[in-house]
Amino acid sequence: MTKIDHFIDIIWREYHRFRKDRTLQFITIAGPLFAFTLVAWIFSANVPRELPVAIVDLDNTALSRQIARMVDATAIAAINRNYTSLDEAQKAIEEGKADGVLCIPDGTEKDIYRGKNAKLALYINNANVLKGGMLNSGIRKAMSTISAGIKLQIQMKNGLTQDQAMSRIMPVQLRQVLLFNPYTSYSYYLSAGLMPVLLIVFVLLGTIYVIGDELYRGSGSQWIRSGGGNFMIALFGKLLPYTFIYFALAMVMNLILFKTLGMPLHGNFSIILIGEFLLILSYQSLAIFLVAVTSNLRLSLSLGSAYSMLALTYSGLTFPVFGMATISQAIAGAFPFTYWMKILISQSLRGEPLQHGLLPLLALLLFTLFGLLFIPLLRYMLLNRKRWGKI
Repeated sequence: MTKIDHFIDIIWREYHRFRKDRTLQFITIAGPLFAFTLVAWIFSANVPRELPVAIVDLDNTALSRQIARMVDATAIAAINRNYTSLDEAQKAIEEGKADGVLCIPDGTEKDIYRGKNAKLALYINNANVLKGGMLNSGIRKAMSTISAGIKLQIQMKNGLTQDQAMSRIMPVQLRQVLLFNPYTSYSYYLSAGLMPVLLIVFVLLGTIYVIGDELYRGSGSQWIRSGGGNFMIALFGKLLPYTFIYFALAMVMNLILFKTLGMPLHGNFSIILIGEFLLILSYQSLAIFLVAVTSNLRLSLSLGSAYSMLALTYSGLTFPVFGMATISQAIAGAFPFTYWMKILISQSLRGEPLQHGLLPLLALLLFTLFGLLFIPLLRYMLLNRKRWGKI
């Protein structure tokens, strides 16, 4: 038999195993598809809206009611007027019924008409920093609009034209331009981080299971014989079908991100595809490393799950890498996912030149080569009877 015949035999052997193994079917197909669908559904609204805000109106005047209407008119807030005291509103926050409290003190309208500053109290549940920040920003913009309107009326009553009054109220105007994510969409960066990290979790754990199960069952020698005694043929014949399956899942992920969720694509899509392929190869290669070093299926799966999930923490998605401590920056470089995020953001949101993606692609390639160095050790473990049956 030729090497090609042995390669085909390995693929057929893996196909029959895949058809019978429900766990393997879940790790490679059902699990990733379910995870992608769940993330797409969670972030389908793109931007959080109608967050509950309790209004404690102690002034109960036309102006206080206008303030409540202005806050309610913002997309981020949905007011609830059924609170008569701060104690009730505080209890609502503690019970999770409200994300913020706006207290309008007694005498607010009188103070404003007398030319005095009125001080409103805003309490925000900042346990979720992103949600709290957006709620704070939305309510502050509403308050600024009301304040500017009141000042404008006062200036115009003093005989100024509308343009003259505006120039006094706002002598310096800031034109705000939000780059790359102008709609402040959650899905543009959270979905773009969560879906790929879920993909690498399944790639790493699935590959560990595929290889480690041979070690556990003591079928490594049979596996190698199916490849004509050539371990490279046996290994790549086993992993290649899963490489294509995971790459097909990456295409499904792209469809959800760029079509269903509407994530922009300003750069070169080919770089994204190459990056995804190398990302899959790098985590398959790291699976070889983990199984070879630990020679234990359960320990490999535990380490693999921890390693893959930590990738999101150090990717710079929620906290910039340059703001981390020096040691944390070094740790961030130990994850292929960090370099993949640079590729995705640069080519999708920013539309950076092609050459900006070359170094991250090279880093992914180096991770792949690193894992391949442990192929001889993996072969030794598979043929060592003392290592069989360890889970």
